Amino acid sequence: MNAKSVGSAHLATICVDEVAIAANVRTLRSAVGSGVAMMSVVKADGYGHGMGSAARAARAGGAEWLGVATLDEALELRRTGDTGRALCWLAEPGADFGSVIAAGVDVTASSTSQLREIADACSGGVVGRVQLKVNTGLSRNGAPEAQWADFFALAKSLQDQGSIIVTGLWSHFACADEPDHPANEQQELVFRTAISHAEAIGLEPEFKHIANSAATLWRPSARFDLVRCGISIYGLSPNPQIASSRDLGLTPAMTVKATVVNAMDLPKGAGVSYGHTFVTEHPTRVALVPMGYAEGIPRHASNQAQVWLNGQRADLLGLVCMDQIVAAAPRAQIGDDVIVFGPGDHGEPTADEWAAWCQTINYEIVTRIGGRAKRVVMTPRVQEGS
Repeated sequence: MNAKSVGSAHLATICVDEVAIAANVRTLRSAVGSGVAMMSVVKADGYGHGMGSAARAARAGGAEWLGVATLDEALELRRTGDTGRALCWLAEPGADFGSVIAAGVDVTASSTSQLREIADACSGGVVGRVQLKVNTGLSRNGAPEAQWADFFALAKSLQDQGSIIVTGLWSHFACADEPDHPANEQQELVFRTAISHAEAIGLEPEFKHIANSAATLWRPSARFDLVRCGISIYGLSPNPQIASSRDLGLTPAMTVKATVVNAMDLPKGAGVSYGHTFVTEHPTRVALVPMGYAEGIPRHASNQAQVWLNGQRADLLGLVCMDQIVAAAPRAQIGDDVIVFGPGDHGEPTADEWAAWCQTINYEIVTRIGGRAKRVVMTPRVQEGS
């Protein structure tokens, strides 16, 4: 593998394995079978992995579509060099849809007013590629059922006028990571009703989709024409209590590393970090690791989490600071390598474990990591003579 980074030497790095992301996409595509398109979601800077890296790797793995949340993310995706099918879905009232439509990105309409804004942004013969979002029970965004008649009728009218073309109809599950939750069946039924209403009015969207990573894996009936995989392409399970990454054949793509910048021997009774929430019960050697909540280390990890140092787990002692954490490490020396979390192949903590220690989800752990840490992208090594 080759490593590419920008900038000088640094104290903390986020190592992103593009090969793992591509392999995860291939694994997921194999799981859903033929006839179903794959959208890899690269919003939020690729869930902390880097949008450009995630997009490039997802395309290499066979993703026909990429997904982002905001219009700015859609334009950033194009600036990375991606030219394939892409969808964005979140915009404020009065947003400038024109530049995104001109960039060939499908935009989402969640209301009649947003549909009109999108149509108004189409000029000079440019036809907006629009996907219609309906609320089926998440109660977050999308047209509610009471508005479907007007929503679909307007979309059909604008399409007939040549302002837009409706390329998709979609929604989003609330509880797909709990496969037995009754809301899943109800939402799927409502979505099928929405499809029937749209078709009855004369709309024939190319893609109907509602499945996120969890539904892709655990609800085959909801795969329709396309599935949207986010957390799973980065090698993490949408619910580790049901199936781990390893169980699903996925490889976590992020490893967070740092370097010990100080090491000292503390006597019994020494307070560690702010507030002395940890006091040594015996002589203890500690290592200072230059990452803190400014780099996305959750403060909830204080006195809970572990890192990997000198071939063994090292407990975090005391409160997580803005720039630093302290770990118990009997053999620590300045300059030692530290793995905060990684795939777990060698015994190091995983993002799933950090999520459990912080009483959150793995999505938050990987997405919030950043700050002053530098991202290093691991790419396939180019063979000599190729």
